[in-house]
Amino acid sequence: MLPLIENLPPGARVLDLGAGPGSFRCERQDVTVVRVDLEMPHRLGQGSYVLGDAARLPFAPASFDLVVSNHSLEHFTELDATVREIGRVVKPDGLLYVAVPNAATLADRIYRWLGRGGGHVNPFRAPEEVASLVTRFTGLPLRSTTVLFSSFSFLNRHNFVTPPPRRIALFAFGNELFLAVSLWILRGLDRRCGTGLSRYGWAFRFGNAAGTETTEVWINVCVRCGSGHSEPYLTKFAPIRKLAGLFPAYRCPECGGFNFLTPEFRPRE
Repeated sequence: MLPLIENLPPGARVLDLGAGPGSFRCERQDVTVVRVDLEMPHRLGQGSYVLGDAARLPFAPASFDLVVSNHSLEHFTELDATVREIGRVVKPDGLLYVAVPNAATLADRIYRWLGRGGGHVNPFRAPEEVASLVTRFTGLPLRSTTVLFSSFSFLNRHNFVTPPPRRIALFAFGNELFLAVSLWILRGLDRRCGTGLSRYGWAFRFGNAAGTETTEVWINVCVRCGSGHSEPYLTKFAPIRKLAGLFPAYRCPECGGFNFLTPEFRPRE
């Protein structure tokens, strides 16, 4: 997502929809970021915060150069109205980034089972379903689709804001090493057997202006913060060390979370 922001013109406006504390970081000082959610988050990140309903956005038409819906569409009860509002507030030549979970994946099933639904009221099961919905209500053409891999960050005790449900005991109470080992095993099975046990969902890019956002699939996603990185990037910026002399591991360059490195592979469609 970051290159989409990096390539915006000076003075551009970005809407972070269903943002919570913020679904991305923005280092640029010449870009305005507006984050919208129904409730004020416990902690505030960068940008301005607005309390508002995604189905009734308090902004003028064509207000934003980029709209980001990063794992939020699955939560909106008025889905069609929300996507229409996105189409209303984004500029005709603007960009839209959407990431959603695949309801058929192991990660999303665990999330919904652990949180008794977890607020996921819209179960998406095919990328074509999401792309058709967005293009129909916004008029923005689909530019690219990328497979996303899971981080299990919602199970990580470092991210608990309120006491977790008792079912978290089945996941070693959110122990980071346990989660890192679990993901490493699942990714290994995917790599060798072509399963989809470590997948999470999809990322889509829509718009009438071609962005330079990479569509590279990042297998290695941090178990704490959910940041994905390529293997060459991690080798350069998060030096790899072998645990017990055998298992390559690294600390996430974004948050310091502990992860095992999985060799990159091309996921089966």
